Amino acid sequence: MTRTRSLATGFLSLSAAAVLALTSAGGATAAPAEDKASPSVTSTVVDAAGVADYWTADRMQSAIPGDVLAGKALERGNRSNAGLVEKGKKSEVKATKGKPTIAQSEAPVKHIGKVFFTLAGSNYVCSGNAVTSANESTVSTAGHCLNEGPGAFATNFAFVPAYENGAEPYGKWTAKSLHAPTQWSANGDMAYDTGFAVMNTLNGQTLTDVVGGSGVAFNEARGLTYKSFGYPAASPFNGQTLKSCTGTATNDPNNPQFGTQGIPCDMTGGSSGGPWFIGTSSSGVQNSVNSYGYNRSAVMYGPYWGSVIQQTYASAATS
Repeated sequence: MTRTRSLATGFLSLSAAAVLALTSAGGATAAPAEDKASPSVTSTVVDAAGVADYWTADRMQSAIPGDVLAGKALERGNRSNAGLVEKGKKSEVKATKGKPTIAQSEAPVKHIGKVFFTLAGSNYVCSGNAVTSANESTVSTAGHCLNEGPGAFATNFAFVPAYENGAEPYGKWTAKSLHAPTQWSANGDMAYDTGFAVMNTLNGQTLTDVVGGSGVAFNEARGLTYKSFGYPAASPFNGQTLKSCTGTATNDPNNPQFGTQGIPCDMTGGSSGGPWFIGTSSSGVQNSVNSYGYNRSAVMYGPYWGSVIQQTYASAATS
């Protein structure tokens, strides 16, 4: 197993719902390029000009929960039963009236935040987490929160740590490059639904200098206990505050070919990309992300972080 140790701990939050089909400000990206040091990684340089201003309070509030993009990836030919994977659609994982939710409310965590981005002319919101890295500027999220899988990389990509009920205590951090496993960017393979973004400095400081960062772990044993975090926005949640789920991971029985694991969790759209920490707190090392769930099933699945996702992290962390 491989682990990278933590720099610190921290804060987070925010939004979702409705469709917004606007693009402008800082939209250009370079053509995706295979990482020469690791052919398993695809990356792109993004234009950050105007991105912070683009994400007004209204645009953040009306951004679409990014979980729907996982379903779109499946429709483009992923090797699974596309009819099953529906996390993020507003009709799914609806709580029974009067039944308590599994997800628990959390105080903001400094290094956990909201991810905002544009794909195919629509604005989306996901969750993300600042992780320890050589460049002190790396954020983890789901692959479908930065690349169509397969398809184009996102534009207008921003990370807002500690966002809660409209507050942005640490500002908006814009991306300078996005990194995804080639298996995701070329094939939309749910087994590799993880991506990493490298952020620009803000006011002369690097991201983890300001908010800290989680350690990361790869090639760990299966069946561990995890605590996951995210910002679910579909009913019964509103996307304004941080939620968490804790449980022991089990294999996905519906699509075992993914090699993914799930924990009891009823978080809905907007929670995509939120971190999974080994153990029962946000101070653990990160070892997966919220990826997808099934209709009427209160289980959240995340990809196994093996050598390919480790290479993707390394590509981002040293860029």
